[in-house]
Amino acid sequence: VQAQRESGGGSVQPGGSLRLSCTAPGFTSDRCSVGWYRQAAGKQREWVASLNTDSSTTYRDSVKGRFTVSEDKAKDTTYLQMNSLNPEDTAMYYCKTVGGGAWCWSHFGEWGQGTQVTVSS
Repeated sequence: VQAQRESGGGSVQPGGSLRLSCTAPGFTSDRCSVGWYRQAAGKQREWVASLNTDSSTTYRDSVKGRFTVSEDKAKDTTYLQMNSLNPEDTAMYYCKTVGGGAWCWSHFGEWGQGTQVTVSS
């Protein structure tokens, strides 16, 4: 079973930017919808954004206008570009399928290791 891998996290000051990556063979919008999630310490995991199989994107209200989902199909990689970061964005970030059929769920339906994003001054 293939598993997606997140990377690109780090520590930034408020107002800074980071670009997260989610990589796995075959995990692109050609076949699967890709979702980004985050979990802050002591809080429940929450959905952040999605790249759907029709290439549309959706975002939670708190990140609209600041975060952008994109992909490089040649690299089997989905990106979450995060701008104007604030301390409330501090969390572990994960990617996982949010749709696309049984194959997507069986390959990319589990949580990965995540990548930590810390925003502080």
